[in-house]
This record gives sequence, C-alpha cells and structure tokens, in this order.
Amino acid sequence: MEYFGLYNDSYLVNSDSYIKIWGTYYDKHRSYSMPQPRLLDQVREALRVRHYSLRTKESYVSWIKRYIVFHDKRHPRELGEHEITQFLTHLATHRKVAASTQNQALSALLFLYKEVLNMNLPWLGDVVRAKRPSRLPVVLPRHDTKRLLHELTGTNWLIANLLYGSGLRLMEAIRLRVKDVDFDYEQIIVRSGKGFKDRTTVLPNSISTHLQNHLLKIKDLHQRDLEEGFGSVYLPFAIERKYPNANKEWGWQYVFPSSKRSVDPQSGVIRRHHVSEKNLQRAIKQATRNLGIVKPVSTHTLRHCFATHLLEDGYDIRTIQELLGHKDLKTTMIYTHVMKKGAHGIRSPIDQPETVTV
Repeated sequence: MEYFGLYNDSYLVNSDSYIKIWGTYYDKHRSYSMPQPRLLDQVREALRVRHYSLRTKESYVSWIKRYIVFHDKRHPRELGEHEITQFLTHLATHRKVAASTQNQALSALLFLYKEVLNMNLPWLGDVVRAKRPSRLPVVLPRHDTKRLLHELTGTNWLIANLLYGSGLRLMEAIRLRVKDVDFDYEQIIVRSGKGFKDRTTVLPNSISTHLQNHLLKIKDLHQRDLEEGFGSVYLPFAIERKYPNANKEWGWQYVFPSSKRSVDPQSGVIRRHHVSEKNLQRAIKQATRNLGIVKPVSTHTLRHCFATHLLEDGYDIRTIQELLGHKDLKTTMIYTHVMKKGAHGIRSPIDQPETVTV
C-alpha cells in the first residue's frame, strides 16, 4: 500500500479494498499523487523558509498576485521578460507608483522566478530597476523636537523618546524585548534589525527611570497573565521548540505589550502581542497639527533628528553609522547635507555686512 503523505495515521481508516482519507475513499491498488500546492502557497512557504519578515511576505505575495491578475490569470511559467516589463511599465505610467514601489514589485517577481519556479532565465538579471530619486530627510530643529515630544503622553511619549534618544526605527522600538534593555551599561541591543543584523545603541539616561517604572507595570501585567493561564509571547525561529518555557519568561516579553490579548493567526495561541505602530503614528500626526509644524513629520523623522543633532554636537560620523545600523557610510553621509546652515553652508550675499569705502 502506498503512503499518501499524511502526517497523522489516525486519519486513515483501513478496509479490504479501500482506504478513507479525509472523508474520501481511495482504491488501495491504484497509485495516487498528492495534489501540488497552489502557487501562492508555494511562494509563502519559500519566503518562510528563507526567514523573510512578515511584511515582506505579505508584500511579495500581493505583488505576485497582482502580476498574475494583470495578465488575465495566466501562469507565470507562460510569461517572460516582455510581460514583466509590461507590468512594471503599467505601474509607473498608469498607477504612478514611486520608484521604490516599482522596485519592490520587481524584487517580488524575481523571487518568484528564481526561488519558487526555479527558472534559470538569462534575462532575469538584465531587468532594469527604476532609479530612486535622491531626497534629503526631514529634520526638525532641537526646540521643535522637544516641543513635539512634550506633546505626547504615556507609552507614545516613551517610544518617541527612544526613537529620538536612541535612533531606533519604529518597529525596532515596538518589538523591543525586556532582556535587550541594559540599564547597567546604558545601552539597547537591537536584535535582527534591518538586514538581520544585531547592533547596540545608546539608552538615554534622561528616560532610564521612566522606562524602569514602565517595566514594573508591565511585569505586574505579565504576572496577572500567568495567573490566568496565559503569559506566553511570540518567539522567533525555533526558539520556542528548543526552549519550551522561554515564551513565558520575563526577559522575552515585549517592552511595549498590547493592552489586550489576541489570537496568533499562525499558531492560534492566545497571546499578548506588542502595541500597534499606528498608535504612535497617529499621535505624532496629531501633535504636529496641534503645534502648527508644517514639515511632513513622521516617526522616522525622530531617527533623522537623532543622527543630525549628534553630528551637530561633533560626534564622529562612523560612530553614528554604527548606532544607526547603516551598512554603507554613504547612507549616513546624507545627514551632513542637512546639518549645514543654509544650502551647502553658504552665507547669502544679501546677508553679508556692507563695507564702507572712504
């Protein structure tokens, strides 16, 4: 008798001539092949195996689905360079997407052909990516930065202070674990940051006490969850299988947990996830309106302010590069253009003092 790929033999009901699998009877004397997974399921599995982030998974699957629908649901094996170029051109000319968005769609399609369909096509490496425009980051002066932080309250205030005081990205602060906050050495360890790299950055001394008081409240919340039969937290990769009790340990808990427990969509376990990033995004948007700040301020603006203000204080640019986690120094160098007084640090001729000739 052939094995049909089931993982649990309790679902097999034997008889003389037939076998029942998930409510369907199959002839024991015939050969059956298991159905091939759907294409998008294959894409999800390939992304999961390579440890892509959840947002990248969602984005890639979305772009591949839109690519297939754009070509009247034809299978990608039937499509080629012309169809990819046609789709990318449509995004640029009709959808008016930014160059970064167009490149993201291209990356999703390249992943589909190379990693999922295993199609070794010579033209894949020659597909031209859209050129991203070079833009200067939005930076607030120190007094406006302090006013913005003063306008926030509660958890939003604490997270925003970490973005400005430590140079963290928004999701790096949101996903921060208790064990990665080192009060003794006054540093924060960022785990699996952009590019799956770990790094350390400074823990602002001015908010250290506030953060410790915040953690005391979170520890009480975690203890109540444990008493009610909950208290587990999501752990990356296979840590939960290797250390079965680690998901309930205090050190692995989020520094900024959600106020409500929710069901993990992947495992079905009721857990307390981290807070939503939209809370701070909305709060900063409202704060800029209240203060009358006309610049397009976002949560990432606080990270830009961190780098620029450190440069103005005379800190070495390579030190700032390490704190920010930039792979290339050129990325950090952009802040040298922002910190100058006026364009290129030049004093306008209209501001030059008049010279009196005798």
